[in-house]
Amino acid sequence: MISANNVTLRFGKKALFEDVNIKFTEGNCYGLIGANGAGKSTFLKILSGEIEPSKGDVTMNDGERLSVLQQDHYKYDDYQVLDTVIMGNKRLYEIMKEKDAIYMKEDFSDEDGVKAAELEAEFAEMNGWEAESDASTLLNGLGVGTEYHYSLMKDLDGGLKVKVLLAQALFGNPDILLLDEPTNHLDLPAIEWLEEFLINFDNTVIVVSHDRYFLNKVCTHTADIDYGKIQLYAGNYDFWFESSQLLIKQMKEANKKKEEKIKELQEFISRFSANASKSKQATSRKRALEKIQLDEIRPSSRKYPYIDFRPNREIGNEVLTVEGITKTIDGVKVLDNVSFIVGHDDKIAFVGSNELAKTTLFKILAGEMEPDSGTYKWGVTTSQSYFPKDNTEIFDTDLLIVDWLTQFSEIKDATYVRGFLGRMLFAGDDGTKKMRVLSGGEKVRVLLSRMMIMGSNVLILDEPTDHLDMESITALNNGLIKFPGVILFASRDHQVVQTTANRIIEFLPDGTFVDKVSTYDEYLENDEMARKRQVYSMSSDDEGDN
Repeated sequence: MISANNVTLRFGKKALFEDVNIKFTEGNCYGLIGANGAGKSTFLKILSGEIEPSKGDVTMNDGERLSVLQQDHYKYDDYQVLDTVIMGNKRLYEIMKEKDAIYMKEDFSDEDGVKAAELEAEFAEMNGWEAESDASTLLNGLGVGTEYHYSLMKDLDGGLKVKVLLAQALFGNPDILLLDEPTNHLDLPAIEWLEEFLINFDNTVIVVSHDRYFLNKVCTHTADIDYGKIQLYAGNYDFWFESSQLLIKQMKEANKKKEEKIKELQEFISRFSANASKSKQATSRKRALEKIQLDEIRPSSRKYPYIDFRPNREIGNEVLTVEGITKTIDGVKVLDNVSFIVGHDDKIAFVGSNELAKTTLFKILAGEMEPDSGTYKWGVTTSQSYFPKDNTEIFDTDLLIVDWLTQFSEIKDATYVRGFLGRMLFAGDDGTKKMRVLSGGEKVRVLLSRMMIMGSNVLILDEPTDHLDMESITALNNGLIKFPGVILFASRDHQVVQTTANRIIEFLPDGTFVDKVSTYDEYLENDEMARKRQVYSMSSDDEGDN
């Protein structure tokens, strides 16, 4: 158990948290959610003791051990992998080293013998003799093979380092486990192993993640940060989202009925209060009116953009034919004789760890790059909008947002264009911002505005969820699901891929590909090797948004 008691954190005059009281209990997994900047990662740091609150305190049960997923990937570079994992239990690791130091003494004294015996007893009590075995089990479960267990951390690549640090956090059955974006840079088998581990974990888990699919799998409760407070709900992320939307709807409907009743009573009072025969009745209704109070709905500070891609023209049967496209970049064959035909009902997710292949194909299809060989042909009824992964050049301009967007609109009217910006949460004067000063999330929302305003019937999207918060991802996901045209896209968001795509194309490391008509989950279930090839990662720019 861990609890925050009247916790306040101030930065100058602004309070990120104000008098937060919340208890996280044993046996539950809590998904900590909130809009970008709400303070999710900061709150984890308060719980871990890394950040001292301005007021209030954090308490744990006596004797309980707290474990945190380390974010510094270079902190343990000079240590062996196994030692790094065992360091997850600080006291156990200290005992191991202290024992070794005593036994290595040349002048071993009686006092050393007594001390060694005490340490051995404590070591055995903490299951120290199983430490290496337990650490190996965790590493193997996450996909770090035994050949790496005695390697130095600095000799591992980034993906393996992440897994080792995750094993460190999980090691030794901690009483409280704090995980900040634990699925970053993990392949699917590792994520699935982690999901299973957390589902069966009997102690307290608090996790921050942009991965809705993961949160839905592991969380028993949702802790929502809003207005500087934290509200606790039973259920996973989807349950929280659906129930919160339903609650707001019900409250609005209840208020509408009350408003109608108030209006009715007011009309009666004004009509009949002067009438002697009705005055008594009017008085009673006036009293009834006084008792009616509208329930105050405090809407969430979260803002959901409205994303609705509406094609200006219905798509025909002939959409896209790709024949034998090959492309070599810097001596590496990125695409090797790629051929496929796109039908008018296709929503194709391009998946796999070969991200360069996906981006290269999209650039070719968007006309921004020429293949070395092969051809592609768009149908005469098609029109395409392209969302690039790298948008640096697009935003290297002094144009205002509204002026830049107007270029892509058939209706050259600033008010019309501002309407699309309003949908994407650019309020008031935001439309007069210069393109080059926008944040990562704002850039994505501008590009999505362009796609909406163009009214194309084919969407090409290369990692559109990068830099977006969960609210914007949810809105984009819904927009893609209901889009009546063709979609070619790549996304790291499992839920977006699963709920949008009806066809999967996976590029393999050698530039070849696998093409299956199925949902993403069906594809993974039927191909064990495909699961191992999928790697989830998130843009580093997003990691500071918590």
